[in-house]
Amino acid sequence: MIDLGKMNTLQVVKEVDFGMYLDGGNVAGEILLPAKYVPEECKIGDMLPVFIYLDSEERLVATTETPKAMVGDFAYLEVAWVNNFGAFLDWGLLKDLFVPFREQKMKMLKGKKYIVYVHVDDESYRIVATAKIDRYICQEIPPYKEGDAVQILIWQKTDLGFKAIVDNQFQGLLYDNQIFQPLVTGDSLTAYISQVREDGKIDLILQNTGWRHSEEFAETLLRYIRENDGHILFNDKSSADDIYAEFHVSKKTFKKAAGELFKKRLILIGKNDITLVSGE
Repeated sequence: MIDLGKMNTLQVVKEVDFGMYLDGGNVAGEILLPAKYVPEECKIGDMLPVFIYLDSEERLVATTETPKAMVGDFAYLEVAWVNNFGAFLDWGLLKDLFVPFREQKMKMLKGKKYIVYVHVDDESYRIVATAKIDRYICQEIPPYKEGDAVQILIWQKTDLGFKAIVDNQFQGLLYDNQIFQPLVTGDSLTAYISQVREDGKIDLILQNTGWRHSEEFAETLLRYIRENDGHILFNDKSSADDIYAEFHVSKKTFKKAAGELFKKRLILIGKNDITLVSGE
């Protein structure tokens, strides 16, 4: 069975002047792979990974190109053009991705980028996108534990911080006072689970503050002190901004690492500095 709007591995069954036909099964029949997408030395019987979507005449068509987003994905896409029916997004394929006016939170403008969800419209069987993404956020309790690494897509700024889409499924929140780098809508990056609340809401952090991360950074900090003649003008009283600007870790991680080195008697923590223990 064909998975519309996703990658499918299909067999080449026929060669014609304008491309190859692929076996789409009893329901879909033969699906054209236009000549410009046919790999060199492709022959009948080969199995090809292809993306299946609809052409301008609403016929199934294949491509070996990979779009910027597939059905079931949240993505940050740019409006290529607008007409009387809606907006059309650049998703990396010849035919742009349609967003009907009814699926726009505000009127989309050419050249602007928006967070959308890609899905198959139940009525028209067309691949479309919607900016009303809340309805597609998974409402189940997330299966994460503290410290788990996740992939996030920055969604929007709020009074508390930034909403993010977690692992293309859940909603999470990064709090302003725990962000130590510039963030904007559309950023994709790794984050870590701070906690999953009883109501299923996820709190996120950008630095893993677990013992493994602080232990790893302790080695980095010790090496940094050695490379600076055994003396640095940082300590656990330094500002979070200064620490992040120099080391790209949170103040909490820095303090844990410094504490570990102090306990091992490798450093001395002064009023405004850290010094390597003599002979280390």
